[in-house]
Amino acid sequence: MTEIHITGQLVCSTEEEARVVRLHLPDHVRLTRAEVGCTSFEVIPTDDPLVWSVEERFEDQDVFDSHQQRVVSSEWGRATAGVERRYSIEGLIR
Repeated sequence: MTEIHITGQLVCSTEEEARVVRLHLPDHVRLTRAEVGCTSFEVIPTDDPLVWSVEERFEDQDVFDSHQQRVVSSEWGRATAGVERRYSIEGLIR
């Protein structure tokens, strides 16, 4: 079993995008942390009001894939689809 570890940034290009992130982020964090196999999930504001620091850990590839599928069809996924993600992902096998 290989853990999946994501680090990076969520980067908004406008204050409106940042407002949408702030609006939807609490529910997204709550739902993700409740997922079976999510071992850590942190999305923290930085000094730049348009940027959040992201660190996520999932038990394995299958758990991560399930998370990705849930996110795509979630309110968070739809509302933040245009927000830039600058992520590095370790442990992917597919």
